[in-house]
Amino acid sequence: MYQSASKSAKEQTLVIGKASNSNLSRRVQTETNDYDEVEQDIQTFQDISNFKHRNKFISFNKPAKKPIMKDFNAQYQQCLKNENQIKPISEAVKKCQKPQGLDKINTKSLLIPAKITRQDYSTYTYQNLKAIGSGSFGTVYKSKVIETGEIVAIKKVLQDKRYKNRELQILQELNHQNVVKLKHAYFTPSDNNDETYLNVVMDYFPESLYSYNKSFRQAQARMPEILVKIYSYQLLRSIYYISLLSICHRDIKPHNILVNPNHHKLQLCDFGSAKKLVKTEANISYICSRCYRAPELIFGAVNYDTQIDVWSVGCVIAELFNGEPLFLGDSAVDQLIEIIKVLGTPNKVQVLSMNSEYDMQQYKFPQIKARDWKRVIKTNDSMATDLVSKLLVYSPKTRFTPIQALGHPYFDQLRDLHQMKQLQEIYNFNIQELFEFIETNKMTNDEIKKLIPDWISNSSSKIVKTIG
Repeated sequence: MYQSASKSAKEQTLVIGKASNSNLSRRVQTETNDYDEVEQDIQTFQDISNFKHRNKFISFNKPAKKPIMKDFNAQYQQCLKNENQIKPISEAVKKCQKPQGLDKINTKSLLIPAKITRQDYSTYTYQNLKAIGSGSFGTVYKSKVIETGEIVAIKKVLQDKRYKNRELQILQELNHQNVVKLKHAYFTPSDNNDETYLNVVMDYFPESLYSYNKSFRQAQARMPEILVKIYSYQLLRSIYYISLLSICHRDIKPHNILVNPNHHKLQLCDFGSAKKLVKTEANISYICSRCYRAPELIFGAVNYDTQIDVWSVGCVIAELFNGEPLFLGDSAVDQLIEIIKVLGTPNKVQVLSMNSEYDMQQYKFPQIKARDWKRVIKTNDSMATDLVSKLLVYSPKTRFTPIQALGHPYFDQLRDLHQMKQLQEIYNFNIQELFEFIETNKMTNDEIKKLIPDWISNSSSKIVKTIG
């Protein structure tokens, strides 16, 4: 699975050179001298171990009012149980069966391009070739459509008959070039007659952003910065699109981002933790992989919005530059410490902006100064550093929105036709596709002017029906 990316990474090494061993080995949030400086700061507030284990921090993982975390943990343990029940892959070709209640996509209220045509995958049969991923959610297979030879990905999960599959419902709503596409879904029986598996057929991509970035590290190199820019732009486009539908992914990380190194297309995948947020409904705070978890979640917020995805994207972009996670904590408390080491101690206003119901009597943090972002992100591009610094902000309200990030000067290079044509010859990506916005009637005239260059044909950015 890593061969194509590894080969590509070695080729790119000729362009960018090798990274020094010192850069590869150090912690990414600060340089060595900075880290010692931070440790000295923390020591002035007693031993760090006392800070980590104060009882006051236990409340970070708890919602302010309802003990939702208990229910979540029970569901998580059930997922682990389900994973253990999954049987080895069968080479038999399974005939598709359309699941009950799988409705056709309603184009009247969604951000879906006009005159879109969909291939009917319900008439095909599929053969699983090999397992390419597994976890508490189930198993993902690389599969082949027998009738056409097309390679697809099939996510197989145990379906509880008492509930609808929320991921499937969300995927039915989505249709965007930077979001994984649902092709078909069908049920298959398990060895236990009382259980049923849901099989979700999706686009197949040869790599995840994690495995592709890892291939550069294995080649003692870093991803070329132009590729970081192209992938970051597409990732921001994906969360801009889903945020307009009030959908929050809630688990954005390199493992859940698909890439094709041949033409550098990116798609956001794995909506197993995603939810359509409603302002009047509380949400679980114990969500999202720890290294990419927004600080408001650590502070126990249950009324968060899609800005938690922006924080996760900021962490992913920083990781592409640095080669490893920016905030690598061993626990929720340790995760907050890692964030404080870079952003500095949040003041009371910032804490309440993250969780208005947080008990401020527990506000007793060591006063750490914010680091200089230029010494945190491994790049000489000041615009890249500025973008990351605006994505990784404590307050969700002052944190950049996806549309603000897309208009940042860091991406102006992508809007320069002369430069893009030169880069296209090297990296073989689709220039036009980067600017095919289907969300234009949700954008202001200034945003349209900024994000869609004059040299893009009018046909690539038609105004289509969106949410009213």
